[in-house]
Amino acid sequence: MNIKVGTFNLFQYAKPPYSWYVKKDKFEIKQWEEKNSFIKKQLKQMNCDIVAFQEVFSYEALEELTKQLGFKYFKVVDTAKTDKKNDKVFISTTVALASKYEINKLSTIEVKEEVLEKLNIKQPFYFSRLPIKANICIKNTDVLIYVFHLKSNRLNEYEYKFNEDDTINLKVKKSIYAMNNLNATSLKQRLAEAYHLALDISNSLKHQKKVVALGDLNDRQNSLVIDILTNKALLDIDLFSKGYDIKNKKEYFLYDSYEKALKKTKIKEATSYYKAVGNILDYIFVSKDIDVLEYMLFNNHLLKNKDGSLLQSDHAQVVATLKL
Repeated sequence: MNIKVGTFNLFQYAKPPYSWYVKKDKFEIKQWEEKNSFIKKQLKQMNCDIVAFQEVFSYEALEELTKQLGFKYFKVVDTAKTDKKNDKVFISTTVALASKYEINKLSTIEVKEEVLEKLNIKQPFYFSRLPIKANICIKNTDVLIYVFHLKSNRLNEYEYKFNEDDTINLKVKKSIYAMNNLNATSLKQRLAEAYHLALDISNSLKHQKKVVALGDLNDRQNSLVIDILTNKALLDIDLFSKGYDIKNKKEYFLYDSYEKALKKTKIKEATSYYKAVGNILDYIFVSKDIDVLEYMLFNNHLLKNKDGSLLQSDHAQVVATLKL
């Protein structure tokens, strides 16, 4: 059986009169209607069975929108928080999951003290956005879905840019240095979130063969975060506290859907831009037992305006056709 899954960063999905982060940043009614029209148009073109959403403030409005398009099931595991001084200003965002098939189990990921200890995180730890972990039954086949939106580098802290040929050891050593000496707090948070995801997914794969993890990594190509979420060699988190060398093995527990896809573009295109420079931030990862028939990008709105528009999105939408 084939299904289509997609990931969609909505770019400040806050229904008026609510604002995002500061009071002046909010949509007028006509702008809100235009944004929702764009989202509906994209979702119709994507034609997915399951969609992961990021930057969701007004989840109830999104639930109503998706149900109009045939998504019978909609779930969140958290709600966006508002400012204590002004309850019309959102100060945090969430992820959401819409499905045309029944979501029969829903949870999130518990914080692991082991991860915090090995990454030398001493202060209380919270996910920047709580990930969704959901089981969806598709014609008697169970598929475990993870929805994530990892920590962004909003403060523009220094982070190393890695190349395709850089070894895992180099990435680990430079990341440790950045976290300990360059005050790379966003990187440390993102790595911790990635490790929590990876360890939970790896454990789930012991009894669940079909796993899909999708969302916004908020990190560059060839990043250590991608290695953590795919490469078995990185599951041993001791390497961060003990600093030993590991072999640059390529033994995967998750796979980038683009790499597995039978039909795709020759070059993997950017899903977001910053100052006209393209980045691949949005991913769909699948387990070994899922075949990927096609990988598609819906990015026409970014071809017209690379930085994106609040009335549309600043991300492309990624869709993968999967054979279960």
